[in-house]
Amino acid sequence: MRVHHLNCGTDCPLGGALFDGRSGLARGHLVCHCLLLETDRGLVLVDTGYGLKDVRHPHRGPDERITRTFRNLLNIQLREEETALRQIEALGFRAADVRHILLTHLDFDHAGGLEDFPRAAVHVMDAEWSAASGPRRGFVPRNRYRPAQWNEVRDWRRYSAPAGEPWFGFGAVRALEGLPPEILMIPLPGHTLGHAGIAIDTGRGWLLHAGDAYFYRGEVRSAERTCTPGLAGYQTLMETDRRLRLENQARVRRLSVERREQVKVVCAHDAMEYEQAAAGHLL
Repeated sequence: MRVHHLNCGTDCPLGGALFDGRSGLARGHLVCHCLLLETDRGLVLVDTGYGLKDVRHPHRGPDERITRTFRNLLNIQLREEETALRQIEALGFRAADVRHILLTHLDFDHAGGLEDFPRAAVHVMDAEWSAASGPRRGFVPRNRYRPAQWNEVRDWRRYSAPAGEPWFGFGAVRALEGLPPEILMIPLPGHTLGHAGIAIDTGRGWLLHAGDAYFYRGEVRSAERTCTPGLAGYQTLMETDRRLRLENQARVRRLSVERREQVKVVCAHDAMEYEQAAAGHLL
């Protein structure tokens, strides 16, 4: 299985190194780290980042695709060339070649490109679908879930709590509809109620896309956790269950240390992690 690492969105929040841990400028640099998998059952996307409609009309209509509040908070840079569709086309594929999309969750910066792939089946945890499609009461739910980004999706594949053989001690959703057995969904709730990681057996070991289970490279691969103030604050702002979020982050951290030779871990927004993964140098 061939794995492509794509950055499908750039955020430059005010604060520089207070967010990304390395920028000397006033603005930080965060990414939307997505995966494109070449499988014997067609192309598979893990998350989509921002999509073409986000770039062209982010604030059109009463139900904006991205709220101005969060666009300003994160200083989102909407660039057509960074959309998953344009990057997939640059690799020589077509939108129709994407047969499946697996979502870590339905936040606006993970699901904005869903409608760019109308033939794809979209896989998500049922708890996430219920939270996103139900009443969005409160500041964070109203801003994070944007139904305008995915109200044209017709082929949803929804999964409940896992059962059967675990994956390195984690519950796992196996036998995903239409997908090869090398791809699993690993529930990691806390950031959202239905948040999940995506585990891929690449043939050279496992890769876990942990989504927003953590945000900063210092939160994994070491027994001692470190995080920048900006990202620590943002994680707290966006969490739906603090206990679960911290517990699952700690479990991912232990996995990244104890199974380092078997499992490589990436998150959705750390730019340094993305750059290393894209260069073929996973930590």
